Amino acid sequence: GEAVYYGLNALSHNVIMANRKKLKNPNGLFLGVPGSGKSFAAKRELVNVFLATHDRIIVVDPMGEYSPLIRRLGGQGIEIAPDSPHHINPMDIDLSFDEENPMALKADFILSLMELIVGGKDGLQPIDRTVIDRCVRFMYREHIQHPEKEQMPTLQDLYELLCKQPEAEASRLATSLEIYVSGSLNVFNHETNVDLNRRLVCLDLKKLGAGLRTIAMLIMQDLVNSQVSLNFMNGLSTWCYFDEFHVLLRDALTASYCVAIWKMLRKKGCVPSALTQNVKDFLASPEIENIFENSDFLVLLAQAQGDRQIIAKQLGISPHQLSYVTHTNSGEGLLFFGNVTIPFVDHFPQNTELYAI
Repeated sequence: GEAVYYGLNALSHNVIMANRKKLKNPNGLFLGVPGSGKSFAAKRELVNVFLATHDRIIVVDPMGEYSPLIRRLGGQGIEIAPDSPHHINPMDIDLSFDEENPMALKADFILSLMELIVGGKDGLQPIDRTVIDRCVRFMYREHIQHPEKEQMPTLQDLYELLCKQPEAEASRLATSLEIYVSGSLNVFNHETNVDLNRRLVCLDLKKLGAGLRTIAMLIMQDLVNSQVSLNFMNGLSTWCYFDEFHVLLRDALTASYCVAIWKMLRKKGCVPSALTQNVKDFLASPEIENIFENSDFLVLLAQAQGDRQIIAKQLGISPHQLSYVTHTNSGEGLLFFGNVTIPFVDHFPQNTELYAI
Protein backbone atom coordinates (compact mmCIF):
# COMPACT_ATOMS: atom_id res chain seq x y z
CA GLY A 1 0.00 0.00 0.00
CA GLU A 2 1.39 3.37 1.09
CA ALA A 3 4.24 1.88 3.15
CA VAL A 4 7.63 3.54 2.54
CA TYR A 5 11.23 2.33 2.84
CA TYR A 6 13.25 2.99 6.03
CA GLY A 7 16.47 1.02 5.41
CA LEU A 8 17.49 -2.56 6.18
CA ASN A 9 17.07 -4.47 9.45
CA ALA A 10 20.60 -4.52 10.91
CA LEU A 11 20.11 -8.11 12.18
CA SER A 12 18.14 -9.89 9.43
CA HIS A 13 19.02 -7.52 6.53
CA ASN A 14 15.34 -7.55 5.49
CA VAL A 15 13.93 -4.38 3.95
CA ILE A 16 12.00 -2.24 6.48
CA MET A 17 8.70 -0.89 5.10
CA ALA A 18 6.27 1.09 7.27
CA ASN A 19 3.21 3.33 7.00
CA ARG A 20 3.23 6.02 9.71
CA LYS A 21 -0.43 6.83 9.09
CA LYS A 22 -1.36 3.46 10.65
CA LEU A 23 0.15 4.43 14.02
CA LYS A 24 -1.98 5.67 16.94
CA ASN A 25 -0.45 9.03 16.14
CA PRO A 26 1.86 9.49 13.13
CA ASN A 27 4.01 12.24 14.73
CA GLY A 28 7.73 11.63 14.28
CA LEU A 29 11.17 12.73 15.48
CA PHE A 30 14.57 12.37 13.80
CA LEU A 31 17.30 12.68 16.46
CA GLY A 32 21.09 12.51 16.05
CA VAL A 33 24.38 14.38 16.40
CA PRO A 34 25.57 16.57 13.46
CA GLY A 35 26.72 14.33 10.60
CA SER A 36 24.68 11.30 11.73
CA GLY A 37 22.29 11.62 8.75
CA LYS A 38 19.13 13.24 10.19
CA SER A 39 18.35 15.51 7.25
CA PHE A 40 19.28 12.74 4.81
CA ALA A 41 16.92 10.26 6.53
CA ALA A 42 14.08 12.82 6.41
CA LYS A 43 14.75 13.62 2.73
CA ARG A 44 14.84 9.90 1.93
CA GLU A 45 11.45 9.47 3.61
CA LEU A 46 10.12 12.58 1.85
CA VAL A 47 11.11 11.19 -1.59
CA ASN A 48 9.45 7.84 -0.81
CA VAL A 49 6.26 9.57 0.40
CA PHE A 50 6.28 11.61 -2.83
CA LEU A 51 6.56 8.42 -4.93
CA ALA A 52 4.30 6.07 -2.93
CA THR A 53 1.35 8.38 -2.10
CA HIS A 54 -0.69 11.31 -3.42
CA ASP A 55 -0.13 13.23 -0.17
CA ARG A 56 1.13 16.79 -0.01
CA ILE A 57 4.41 17.81 1.66
CA ILE A 58 5.41 21.07 3.41
CA VAL A 59 8.99 21.70 4.63
CA VAL A 60 9.88 24.48 7.11
CA ASP A 61 13.61 24.86 6.48
CA PRO A 62 15.55 27.32 8.69
CA MET A 63 18.93 26.51 7.04
CA GLY A 64 17.99 26.42 3.33
CA GLU A 65 18.97 22.76 2.77
CA TYR A 66 15.87 21.37 1.04
CA SER A 67 15.28 23.74 -1.89
CA PRO A 68 17.32 21.77 -4.52
CA LEU A 69 15.44 18.53 -3.74
CA ILE A 70 12.01 20.23 -3.68
CA ARG A 71 12.69 21.99 -6.99
CA ARG A 72 13.96 18.74 -8.61
CA LEU A 73 10.68 17.02 -7.63
CA GLY A 74 8.70 19.85 -9.25
CA GLY A 75 7.80 21.56 -5.97
CA GLN A 76 7.64 25.24 -5.00
CA GLY A 77 10.62 26.67 -3.10
CA ILE A 78 9.76 29.89 -1.22
CA GLU A 79 12.59 32.00 0.16
CA ILE A 80 11.33 34.29 2.93
CA ALA A 81 13.81 37.19 3.07
CA PRO A 82 13.89 41.01 2.66
CA ASP A 83 15.50 40.74 -0.81
CA SER A 84 13.54 37.69 -2.01
CA PRO A 85 11.38 37.78 -5.17
CA HIS A 86 8.95 35.36 -3.43
CA HIS A 87 6.02 36.82 -1.51
CA ILE A 88 3.30 35.41 0.75
CA ASN A 89 0.41 37.70 1.64
CA PRO A 90 -0.63 37.05 5.28
CA MET A 91 -4.03 38.60 4.47
CA ASP A 92 -4.97 35.81 2.00
CA ILE A 93 -8.31 34.24 2.92
CA ASP A 94 -9.84 31.01 1.59
CA LEU A 95 -13.63 31.12 1.60
CA SER A 96 -14.05 27.44 0.67
CA PHE A 97 -13.91 25.96 4.20
CA ASP A 98 -17.41 24.67 4.85
CA GLU A 99 -17.22 23.60 8.48
CA GLU A 100 -15.26 26.62 9.75
CA ASN A 101 -15.89 30.36 9.64
CA PRO A 102 -12.92 31.63 7.58
CA MET A 103 -13.63 35.28 8.48
CA ALA A 104 -13.52 34.61 12.24
CA LEU A 105 -10.31 32.56 11.86
CA LYS A 106 -8.66 35.31 9.81
CA ALA A 107 -9.71 38.03 12.30
CA ASP A 108 -8.22 35.95 15.11
CA PHE A 109 -4.95 35.53 13.15
CA ILE A 110 -4.71 39.29 12.42
CA LEU A 111 -5.27 40.08 16.12
CA SER A 112 -2.38 37.71 17.00
CA LEU A 113 -0.21 39.33 14.31
CA MET A 114 -0.95 42.84 15.61
CA GLU A 115 -0.27 41.68 19.18
CA LEU A 116 3.23 40.64 18.05
CA ILE A 117 3.76 43.86 16.10
CA VAL A 118 2.61 46.18 18.91
CA GLY A 119 4.51 44.15 21.52
CA GLY A 120 4.91 45.53 25.00
CA LYS A 121 4.21 43.95 28.35
CA ASP A 122 0.42 44.22 28.15
CA GLY A 123 -0.11 43.56 24.42
CA LEU A 124 -3.38 44.72 22.86
CA GLN A 125 -5.95 46.52 25.01
CA PRO A 126 -9.73 45.93 24.58
CA ILE A 127 -10.11 49.17 22.57
CA ASP A 128 -7.21 48.13 20.29
CA ARG A 129 -8.92 44.79 19.62
CA THR A 130 -12.23 46.45 18.81
CA VAL A 131 -10.60 48.89 16.37
CA ILE A 132 -8.63 46.09 14.61
CA ASP A 133 -11.70 43.85 14.38
CA ARG A 134 -13.75 46.69 12.86
CA CYS A 135 -11.03 47.37 10.25
CA VAL A 136 -10.67 43.67 9.39
CA ARG A 137 -14.41 43.23 8.80
CA PHE A 138 -14.47 46.37 6.63
CA MET A 139 -11.32 45.30 4.76
CA TYR A 140 -12.79 41.95 3.63
CA ARG A 141 -16.35 43.14 3.02
CA GLU A 142 -15.96 43.75 -0.73
CA HIS A 143 -13.84 40.63 -1.25
CA ILE A 144 -16.38 38.35 0.46
CA GLN A 145 -19.24 39.79 -1.62
CA HIS A 146 -17.32 39.58 -4.95
CA PRO A 147 -14.38 37.15 -4.45
CA GLU A 148 -13.78 36.73 -8.20
CA LYS A 149 -13.57 40.51 -8.87
CA GLU A 150 -12.04 42.10 -5.80
CA GLN A 151 -8.29 42.01 -5.14
CA MET A 152 -7.06 40.27 -2.00
CA PRO A 153 -6.35 42.86 0.75
CA THR A 154 -2.76 43.39 1.96
CA LEU A 155 -1.20 44.90 5.11
CA GLN A 156 -1.30 48.24 3.23
CA ASP A 157 -5.13 48.14 3.29
CA LEU A 158 -5.18 47.43 7.03
CA TYR A 159 -2.73 50.30 7.63
CA GLU A 160 -4.82 52.78 5.58
CA LEU A 161 -8.03 51.76 7.38
CA LEU A 162 -6.38 52.20 10.78
CA CYS A 163 -5.23 55.69 9.74
CA LYS A 164 -8.87 56.64 8.99
CA GLN A 165 -10.29 55.57 12.37
CA PRO A 166 -11.13 58.39 14.84
CA GLU A 167 -9.68 56.73 17.99
CA ALA A 168 -6.21 57.75 19.25
CA GLU A 169 -5.45 54.02 19.70
CA ALA A 170 -5.90 53.49 15.94
CA SER A 171 -3.17 56.04 15.23
CA ARG A 172 -0.81 54.21 17.64
CA LEU A 173 -1.59 50.85 15.98
CA ALA A 174 -1.00 52.32 12.50
CA THR A 175 2.37 53.74 13.58
CA SER A 176 3.41 50.32 14.99
CA LEU A 177 2.42 48.68 11.69
CA GLU A 178 4.17 51.25 9.47
CA ILE A 179 7.61 49.58 9.48
CA TYR A 180 6.01 46.38 8.10
CA VAL A 181 4.11 48.33 5.39
CA SER A 182 6.43 51.01 4.02
CA GLY A 183 9.50 50.55 6.21
CA SER A 184 12.52 48.22 6.11
CA LEU A 185 10.52 45.13 7.19
CA ASN A 186 7.89 45.25 4.44
CA VAL A 187 8.50 41.61 3.37
CA PHE A 188 4.86 40.63 3.93
CA ASN A 189 3.21 43.69 2.33
CA HIS A 190 2.83 42.10 -1.12
CA GLU A 191 0.33 39.94 -2.93
CA THR A 192 1.16 36.23 -2.99
CA ASN A 193 3.19 35.41 -6.13
CA VAL A 194 4.08 31.74 -5.44
CA ASP A 195 2.07 28.57 -6.07
CA LEU A 196 0.95 27.26 -2.69
CA ASN A 197 -1.11 24.53 -4.38
CA ARG A 198 1.91 22.48 -5.52
CA ARG A 199 2.29 19.01 -3.98
CA LEU A 200 5.61 20.05 -2.40
CA VAL A 201 6.18 23.44 -0.78
CA CYS A 202 9.44 24.42 0.93
CA LEU A 203 9.61 27.53 3.18
CA ASP A 204 13.27 28.63 3.27
CA LEU A 205 13.91 30.88 6.32
CA LYS A 206 17.73 30.98 6.05
CA LYS A 207 18.06 34.74 5.39
CA LEU A 208 15.39 35.82 7.85
CA GLY A 209 16.66 38.31 10.44
CA ALA A 210 15.71 38.32 14.12
CA GLY A 211 13.33 41.28 13.60
CA LEU A 212 11.11 39.24 11.30
CA ARG A 213 11.57 35.66 12.52
CA THR A 214 8.76 35.58 15.12
CA ILE A 215 6.24 37.28 12.82
CA ALA A 216 7.30 35.02 9.92
CA MET A 217 6.73 31.95 12.11
CA LEU A 218 3.19 33.13 12.99
CA ILE A 219 2.48 33.59 9.27
CA MET A 220 3.98 30.13 8.54
CA GLN A 221 1.70 28.70 11.25
CA ASP A 222 -1.36 30.23 9.60
CA LEU A 223 -0.21 28.96 6.20
CA VAL A 224 0.42 25.38 7.44
CA ASN A 225 -2.94 25.33 9.28
CA SER A 226 -4.88 26.47 6.23
CA GLN A 227 -3.03 24.09 3.86
CA VAL A 228 -3.58 21.10 6.20
CA SER A 229 -7.32 21.97 6.48
CA LEU A 230 -7.64 22.39 2.70
CA ASN A 231 -5.86 19.08 2.00
CA PHE A 232 -7.99 17.28 4.60
CA MET A 233 -11.14 18.63 2.92
CA ASN A 234 -9.82 17.15 -0.37
CA GLY A 235 -9.10 13.75 1.25
CA LEU A 236 -5.29 14.18 1.36
CA SER A 237 -2.78 13.91 4.19
CA THR A 238 -0.09 16.59 4.69
CA TRP A 239 3.47 15.62 5.69
CA CYS A 240 5.21 18.52 7.48
CA TYR A 241 8.98 18.54 8.09
CA PHE A 242 10.52 20.98 10.60
CA ASP A 243 14.32 20.91 10.28
CA GLU A 244 16.61 22.46 12.94
CA PHE A 245 13.67 22.14 15.34
CA HIS A 246 15.61 23.61 18.28
CA VAL A 247 15.60 26.98 16.42
CA LEU A 248 11.78 26.93 16.45
CA LEU A 249 11.63 25.94 20.14
CA ARG A 250 13.67 28.98 21.28
CA ASP A 251 10.70 31.32 20.93
CA ALA A 252 7.75 30.77 23.31
CA LEU A 253 5.07 31.58 20.70
CA THR A 254 6.61 29.30 18.05
CA ALA A 255 7.12 26.51 20.60
CA SER A 256 3.44 26.64 21.63
CA TYR A 257 2.47 26.51 17.93
CA CYS A 258 4.61 23.38 17.44
CA VAL A 259 2.96 21.75 20.48
CA ALA A 260 -0.46 22.56 18.94
CA ILE A 261 0.55 20.87 15.66
CA TRP A 262 1.64 17.71 17.51
CA LYS A 263 -1.61 17.63 19.50
CA MET A 264 -4.29 18.94 17.15
CA LEU A 265 -3.45 18.73 13.46
CA ARG A 266 -3.17 14.92 13.35
CA LYS A 267 -6.99 14.92 13.42
CA LYS A 268 -6.81 16.62 10.02
CA GLY A 269 -4.39 14.09 8.50
CA CYS A 270 -1.17 15.95 9.33
CA VAL A 271 1.99 13.81 9.64
CA PRO A 272 4.56 16.12 11.33
CA SER A 273 8.28 15.37 11.70
CA ALA A 274 10.83 17.30 13.78
CA LEU A 275 14.60 17.07 13.22
CA THR A 276 17.01 18.11 15.97
CA GLN A 277 20.34 17.15 17.56
CA ASN A 278 19.58 16.81 21.25
CA VAL A 279 16.73 15.10 23.03
CA LYS A 280 17.40 17.66 25.82
CA ASP A 281 15.64 20.23 23.58
CA PHE A 282 12.38 18.39 24.23
CA LEU A 283 12.79 18.39 28.00
CA ALA A 284 13.17 22.17 28.35
CA SER A 285 9.59 22.55 29.60
CA PRO A 286 6.60 20.30 30.38
CA GLU A 287 4.77 21.81 27.40
CA ILE A 288 7.54 20.96 24.91
CA GLU A 289 7.96 17.51 26.51
CA ASN A 290 4.48 16.76 25.11
CA ILE A 291 6.02 16.72 21.62
CA PHE A 292 8.39 13.91 22.65
CA GLU A 293 5.67 11.97 24.47
CA ASN A 294 3.18 12.33 21.59
CA SER A 295 5.52 10.94 18.92
CA ASP A 296 5.03 7.26 18.07
CA PHE A 297 7.67 7.28 15.32
CA LEU A 298 11.35 7.86 16.16
CA VAL A 299 14.50 7.62 14.06
CA LEU A 300 17.47 7.58 16.47
CA LEU A 301 20.85 8.01 14.80
CA ALA A 302 24.23 8.38 16.58
CA GLN A 303 23.62 10.06 19.96
CA ALA A 304 25.86 12.14 22.23
CA GLN A 305 26.81 10.62 25.59
CA GLY A 306 24.44 12.77 27.70
CA ASP A 307 21.51 12.18 25.33
CA ARG A 308 22.01 8.40 25.33
CA GLN A 309 21.33 8.19 29.07
CA ILE A 310 18.19 10.37 28.80
CA ILE A 311 16.88 8.31 25.85
CA ALA A 312 17.52 5.00 27.67
CA LYS A 313 15.52 6.29 30.64
CA GLN A 314 12.70 7.92 28.63
CA LEU A 315 12.20 5.05 26.17
CA GLY A 316 13.19 2.14 28.42
CA ILE A 317 15.70 0.64 25.97
CA SER A 318 18.35 -1.93 26.89
CA PRO A 319 22.14 -1.38 26.91
CA HIS A 320 22.37 -3.69 23.86
CA GLN A 321 19.86 -1.57 21.92
CA LEU A 322 21.73 1.55 23.03
CA SER A 323 24.87 0.19 21.31
CA TYR A 324 23.17 0.84 17.94
CA VAL A 325 23.27 4.62 18.58
CA THR A 326 26.74 4.70 20.20
CA HIS A 327 29.62 5.85 17.92
CA THR A 328 27.78 4.50 14.86
CA ASN A 329 28.27 5.54 11.23
CA SER A 330 25.87 7.92 9.50
CA GLY A 331 22.66 6.22 8.38
CA GLU A 332 22.73 3.65 11.21
CA GLY A 333 20.58 3.61 14.32
CA LEU A 334 17.30 2.56 15.92
CA LEU A 335 13.81 2.86 14.47
CA PHE A 336 10.85 3.10 16.88
CA PHE A 337 7.48 2.38 15.31
CA GLY A 338 4.77 2.32 17.99
CA ASN A 339 5.97 -0.38 20.40
CA VAL A 340 8.31 -2.03 17.85
CA THR A 341 12.05 -1.24 17.99
CA ILE A 342 14.33 -2.22 15.07
CA PRO A 343 18.06 -1.55 14.57
CA PHE A 344 18.52 -0.36 10.98
CA VAL A 345 21.20 0.53 8.43
CA ASP A 346 20.66 2.67 5.35
CA HIS A 347 23.80 2.89 3.21
CA PHE A 348 22.43 4.90 0.30
CA PRO A 349 24.18 4.39 -3.09
CA GLN A 350 26.38 7.45 -3.59
CA ASN A 351 26.81 7.29 -7.37
CA THR A 352 23.23 8.48 -8.06
CA GLU A 353 21.65 11.78 -9.05
CA LEU A 354 19.32 11.52 -6.03
CA TYR A 355 22.25 11.21 -3.58
CA ALA A 356 23.93 14.31 -5.09
CA ILE A 357 20.72 16.36 -4.76
